[in-house]
Amino acid sequence: MNKRLIAVLAMAIAFFLGAHTASAASAAPLSQLKVLKVESPSCGFENIADGQEQTRCNHNGPNIKIYVLEVGYGRGAHVGLDGFDVNGTRTPICAFDNGNLAECTVGRKTVGYLYVFDLAGKQEGTFTFSNTSINAPGNTLSTQLYIK
Repeated sequence: MNKRLIAVLAMAIAFFLGAHTASAASAAPLSQLKVLKVESPSCGFENIADGQEQTRCNHNGPNIKIYVLEVGYGRGAHVGLDGFDVNGTRTPICAFDNGNLAECTVGRKTVGYLYVFDLAGKQEGTFTFSNTSINAPGNTLSTQLYIK
């Protein structure tokens, strides 16, 4: 009985003193996937426009890289070139007050990720990327680009 009374009193004191309980916001569902750029020794950086289905430049040679922006939180990306797995890195992206997205700094909220995939000697083919939201509505987003 004394423990219960102490707990009730502690809650009442916290209420009157204006104490707030900590709460965490849920992770944002996936809202956007976009291939931003393709990089190669033969073409440098090629920006990829919305709706673009294939690269304009003929990328070839070693070290072809693909940059993908993912806004929201996914469970685990599925990535490939013509069905073969592609390795890459993932960097957290934060939103700033001016609306720009950039690599996160201390104290900023992660809103998504920038992935950089290295084709590791693979050349021409269809690059695919898909992911499913970590929470409701559990939507799956995907994108693809033919690399020539």
